[in-house]
Amino acid sequence: MTVSVKSQIIKLTTISAIVLASLTLSPLANAAFPFSTLKQEVPSLAPMLEEVTPAVVTIAVEGNKEVKASMDPFQYFFGNRRGAPQTQERPFKGMGSGVIIDKDKGYVVTNYHVINDADEIIVKLKDGREFVAKKLGGDKDSDIAVLKIDPDNLAEITIANSDKAKVGDFVVAIGNPFGLGQTVTSGIISAKGRSGLMGPNQGLEDFIQTDAAINSGNSGGALVNLKGELVGINTAIIAPSGGNVGIGFAIPSVMMNNLMEQIIEFGEVKRGVLGISGSNFDAEMAKSFGVDVAQGAFVAEVVADSSADKGGLKMGDIITHVDGNKIKSFDELRSKVASKGAGKKVELTAIRDGDEVNLTVTLGSADKPAITAENIHPSLKGAKLANGKTQRGEDGIEVTELNERSPAAMLGLEKGDVIVAVNRTRLTSVAALRDMLSEAKGVLALNVVRGNSSLYILIR
Repeated sequence: MTVSVKSQIIKLTTISAIVLASLTLSPLANAAFPFSTLKQEVPSLAPMLEEVTPAVVTIAVEGNKEVKASMDPFQYFFGNRRGAPQTQERPFKGMGSGVIIDKDKGYVVTNYHVINDADEIIVKLKDGREFVAKKLGGDKDSDIAVLKIDPDNLAEITIANSDKAKVGDFVVAIGNPFGLGQTVTSGIISAKGRSGLMGPNQGLEDFIQTDAAINSGNSGGALVNLKGELVGINTAIIAPSGGNVGIGFAIPSVMMNNLMEQIIEFGEVKRGVLGISGSNFDAEMAKSFGVDVAQGAFVAEVVADSSADKGGLKMGDIITHVDGNKIKSFDELRSKVASKGAGKKVELTAIRDGDEVNLTVTLGSADKPAITAENIHPSLKGAKLANGKTQRGEDGIEVTELNERSPAAMLGLEKGDVIVAVNRTRLTSVAALRDMLSEAKGVLALNVVRGNSSLYILIR
């Protein structure tokens, strides 16, 4: 019986954690060597792990999740079937893992599905300390989320350039599988650029594949190289029998870093777009086009006035490299572009009429410019904010959308208001507002311009 690989993909949601073990060493036993050889120092990963493991944390979550309601048999036969509830909320608890990226600001990266729906998030350090974490934001499609804890003598991990990692490089996974406590496993990078694992259009996929042991419950864990640098965030496994079979997947550190920076600034990901449609370029197409390239992204259409059009891409181009790194498929191109972020420049190499061309394209935005204000401050829940201007032309933060019964509306905010200052400190962008509100304590006074008038709105 043939079993679809896609159906075997498991996101590590049950008891999320991080992974690691010891590196398999070549046998020292050899008849040619005297027994005294065994007294010599044996290669070990222990020194590296002593530096890295304090930056890997356990994440405990609690919350309520909507689930399909089971119907009471008595109600089914004698009650109103049409009026029966279809879903109900149930409390849940879970565990996952995360990685401290910035020890001074307390930024922790994990998987989105680890903290999704959580009302309370506790970050537990290796030394036993615990912190209540604030969710800065996350992205479901890429499965990345960023938390913030109060800095207090934290460790952090150095981010590697995953684009430079090669198949065959040794890697180590660190985490808390099955709630056992921090554990390490090791292996190699088995493949790069894996996509299409969750099915078509199921998210942004550009995975690193590894045979380092990753078991159910490892979400948000760290995949590091032998220098102790972060290569990826563990997120999924293929598990036909429910256990580890040596096929795990991690989000590359370059992709993670791009997404993290956007979440920290905006509270969400601002997807970059080229403005093209296309397909994977394979060996069969290569024969038809008479080119030696057998992998890449084929451009079937270029949208008029799009970023791709303005950057010089043309229908029929075969994109082979993004920022100097070879790509294998259109899905890989899509993931790299989307995670790069709107407004960023991307270097593309393409084959056109048998010749290689190099293009620089400034990415457009796939999303609305407004961000969810709740990710900046809980009192602003129900509002959408974007960089804007007052009627007098002053830069500020405009309320572009507002739920009339939300906490933000209860404060007194109205759609069209422009926030120009907080506690008399002038602000001109959403990023500046986020920084101000994250550091300010006590009562906050928002200076709001409404039409031609100005007023203060207090957040207590």
